[in-house]
Amino acid sequence: MSDSLRTTTPTRARNQLFIPFALITSAALLLTACGSGPDTANGGGTAQAAVKIGAIPTADVVSPIEKDPTAAALLPAGTKSLTVAISVGGSPPGTSYLEDGRTLAGQDVDFADAVAKVLGIGLKRESAGFEAILPALDSGKYDFGASNFGVTDERRKTIDFVTYINDGQGFATRADSKLTKITDLAQLCGLNVATSAGTTFEATLEENSHVCSGADKKPYKVQTYSEQGAIWSSLQQGRSDIVMSTINGLRYAVAQQQGVKFLNEFHRLDVGFAFKKGTKLAPAFQAAVNRLITDGTYDRILRKWGTTGSAIEKSQISPPETKD
Repeated sequence: MSDSLRTTTPTRARNQLFIPFALITSAALLLTACGSGPDTANGGGTAQAAVKIGAIPTADVVSPIEKDPTAAALLPAGTKSLTVAISVGGSPPGTSYLEDGRTLAGQDVDFADAVAKVLGIGLKRESAGFEAILPALDSGKYDFGASNFGVTDERRKTIDFVTYINDGQGFATRADSKLTKITDLAQLCGLNVATSAGTTFEATLEENSHVCSGADKKPYKVQTYSEQGAIWSSLQQGRSDIVMSTINGLRYAVAQQQGVKFLNEFHRLDVGFAFKKGTKLAPAFQAAVNRLITDGTYDRILRKWGTTGSAIEKSQISPPETKD
């Protein structure tokens, strides 16, 4: 699970036969469901019948990376190993398990591993529910989080970020839907909108539900799920009319399954590693990401996951939220 969107709105037939993309095997469904809690969507179901589709990319783009003494020198003295929290339960480019049921794979995993190699430190991975990671950073339970966290002005009040890609929010629906480009949330009035629990997708929808009352229309209904598979199952079975999620995740969905279509990008946003406010790790991580960009590793990671459209020119520390 992941998100990369802001919490303010920019001013701008059923049961189609298709394969829910979000879980690679039914075994993966069982594994990820254990760590993320139940689905909640006013009684919505889960992706019980997910089937195996395209393989998760496994090309090794990290092992050849060598330590960069200049970047490593920016680490706080004595830093030898760090713990990263990663939300598991998505599909490429998000983090999921390989078929062995143990090995984590995803774009965020590759970037975290690559930065650790540049800095010459060990990395302990821990899976966690998406909504639990940011609050846990302040307690010191994790040193940083890597789960496609969008950099918003609201989050910057309590969290520091080091950017490594640019993603954002978008919409997808069934191929037989008459819905077209969504440029204003008022277009969602009267619809059932499926999204991930604990994300700024949910916050954006909840905070802007007034757009329908102002337009004298029936409000849209926000359906939240803790598992990506359940989101697509809901759309497939006609309980949901539209999905709001990350641009990269939605594009992958459309490429991997029949019966769905990507509508459009809604808002672009920087994505970064998340840290406790005031962290001293940020300069080293920024230097490491910039090293990956200059030596070509960065491009190889993006190509592996099919996300070259999310490339950034340089890493930044807690930049202001991009506004439309």
